[in-house]
Amino acid sequence: MFGTVKKILGIEGVKLELVIADEVSKDAGIITGFIKLTALSDGNLIENITLKMVEKYSRGRGDNQLINEYPMGELTMNNKINIGKNDVLEIPFELEFVYVQSEMDKLESNNIFARGLVKFAKKLRNVKSEYTLRADAKIKGTTLSPFDIKPLKLV
Repeated sequence: MFGTVKKILGIEGVKLELVIADEVSKDAGIITGFIKLTALSDGNLIENITLKMVEKYSRGRGDNQLINEYPMGELTMNNKINIGKNDVLEIPFELEFVYVQSEMDKLESNNIFARGLVKFAKKLRNVKSEYTLRADAKIKGTTLSPFDIKPLKLV
C-alpha cells in the first residue's frame, strides 16, 4: 500500500536534472544541453518532456513592485520512453529562444551618450530581468511530475 502511494505521488520514481551551461549567448538564440533522467524504481513510462525558457521582469520597490513573466522559448518532446530501476538516461536537446530588448535596452546599447543615464534610471526603478529554464517530465501513473529549474545568465 505504501509503495502504491509513493508511485502515485512520484516519490522514488524518476529524478530529472537539467545539464546546461551557466552562460548562454543571447545573440545565438539557442540553448543546448541534455536532460538526465534517473529511475529509482521499475516500470516508469515517460510520456513527454517539456522545456520552457522564461524571463522574469521585475521593477519597482516594496508595495509598488511589479513582476511579469515572458515566455522566450518552448520545446515539447513526445517520445515515449520506458526506464527501469537504476537506469540513467541522457536526452540531448536544442531549445530555440527569442531575446527581445526593451526600448530602454535598445537606447542603452545604441547610444553611448545615453548609456549612463539609462543605467541610472534602471537602478533608480530597480529594474531586473532573471532568466530560467524549466524542464517537466510527465510520467504515466503519477500525479506529481519530476521537474528541474536552472537559472541562466544571458551574455
